[in-house]
Amino acid sequence: MREEPPGAPVPLTRHLRVHQDRGHTVLELHGEIDIAAATEIAPHLDRVTAQDGSRVVIDLRYVEFFDCSGLRLLYRARSRVLEHGGRLRLVCTHPLTLRVLKVTGLSQLLPPLATLDAAVGRPGATSGTL
Repeated sequence: MREEPPGAPVPLTRHLRVHQDRGHTVLELHGEIDIAAATEIAPHLDRVTAQDGSRVVIDLRYVEFFDCSGLRLLYRARSRVLEHGGRLRLVCTHPLTLRVLKVTGLSQLLPPLATLDAAVGRPGATSGTL
C-alpha cells in the first residue's frame, strides 16, 4: 500500500478527497461527476456542510465530466452551508464545467475561482454569501 505524504488529501471515495487548508475544508472532486459519483459524494458533503460556521471549498479542477447530478450537489452544499452560517467557495477551471455553471446561473450564486489560493486566501470574498 502506498503511503501518502503528510497533509495530502484523504481519498474518501474514488471521486472525493478531503483536506484542510487555512481553516477551510477542501473537497476535491475527481473524475466523472454523474449520478453514481454524486451518490457516493453526497453523505460526505452533507457531513461537512452541516457544521455551524463551516468554511468549505469545493474544488472541481480534477473533474473531467460534470452533469446535473453535480449541479445538484453544488446547490445542496451552498444551501446547507448558508443555513448553518458558513461560507462556500468554488474552484473551477475546466471550460465545459464553467460553461455549465454559467448557463444554469449557478456561477452567479457561487462564482468560480481559478485557484485554491484564491478560494482560501481571500478573507473578504463574497462567493456563497447571501
